[in-house]
Amino acid sequence: MWIADAVKAIEADQARSADTHLGRLAAPQAELVDIYLKDESTHPTGSLKHRLARSLFLYGLVNGWVREGFPVIEASSGSTAISEAYFARLIGVPFIAVVPRSTAARKVEAIRFHGGRVDFVARAEDMEPRCRALAAETGGHFMDQFTFAERATEWRGNNNIAQSLFAQMARERHAVPEWVVVGAGTGGTAATIGRYVRYRPELAVKTRLCVVDPAGSAYFKAYTTGAMDCTGRTSLVVEGIGRPRVEASFVPSVVHRMMAVPDSASVAACLWLEARLGRRVGPSTGTNLIGTLRLAGEMTARRQQGSIVTLICDGGERYGDTVYSPAWRQAQGLDPVPWLAALEAFARTGLFAMPLEDSQRAAEAALCYEI
Repeated sequence: MWIADAVKAIEADQARSADTHLGRLAAPQAELVDIYLKDESTHPTGSLKHRLARSLFLYGLVNGWVREGFPVIEASSGSTAISEAYFARLIGVPFIAVVPRSTAARKVEAIRFHGGRVDFVARAEDMEPRCRALAAETGGHFMDQFTFAERATEWRGNNNIAQSLFAQMARERHAVPEWVVVGAGTGGTAATIGRYVRYRPELAVKTRLCVVDPAGSAYFKAYTTGAMDCTGRTSLVVEGIGRPRVEASFVPSVVHRMMAVPDSASVAACLWLEARLGRRVGPSTGTNLIGTLRLAGEMTARRQQGSIVTLICDGGERYGDTVYSPAWRQAQGLDPVPWLAALEAFARTGLFAMPLEDSQRAAEAALCYEI
């Protein structure tokens, strides 16, 4: 039976993949606050989205939506499409990725490397209509990560990211973290972690979830105003998180705090972290790091001990011609220098302060930043 063979192949991949590493960030303020990075870039397809793609394929198979001989279609800025192309090839079905034309060239190459076809659209807002049209034309299945991410993942366990993260933390100095920091993205990762925290009494009494998002995205405005129908824009810098609308997988009731992070800050954090890790990370990791260091700075100012965990979402090798290119950053109007100074100050003192220029912008547009 084809479905049984497909499920077996996907579960075998999970067994082969093992788990991702949890590392501690060396910093002077570690006397009070321990910062951990869970490295999701070590998955076979190089990103956090490998877990999501696995869950989405299993969900589609057991529901009878993913069928032999018919394509799977997805709307993605790159990383989810790469992972879904991998699983589509694993079970022998065609895959079509609908991506914005601004998607990093190396991500497009990776989708094709795993056997996927790439269909470009002008804007992120055009992805969903194009996916639905392709599904109607081909008889295929539109995977729709933005709707099904939170329901396809088994939040109680099954080696999901929450179960893995907290199991790895169990032997650390501050085993139950004060904060877990993740990007908004589809909303699925935040929903999984937030639900798992509430499910486990020993976590619910202490751990809080902070969701970070590129400035201008719809999620932060929705969270702070309660208006789930509000709109925003997709960042052209931080691929994979930030949306022009609030997606169905976003569950604000499990989130304790949100921060909207300027693109320049996310880029600066990538450059700063590269110098400390000896390798590059993707821009969504930079967004995570800004939120993490902001919270660490607040804890340090209160002389509060504890731990904070965030994610390395993907590696930086796919962003060599964008985030790590000075010419590209200049063309995008990005100036990471003030933020790099703030990050260096954090390394010296354990305190984190937003550069003055962005502080003034925040005062002028209160719904742009909470940082």
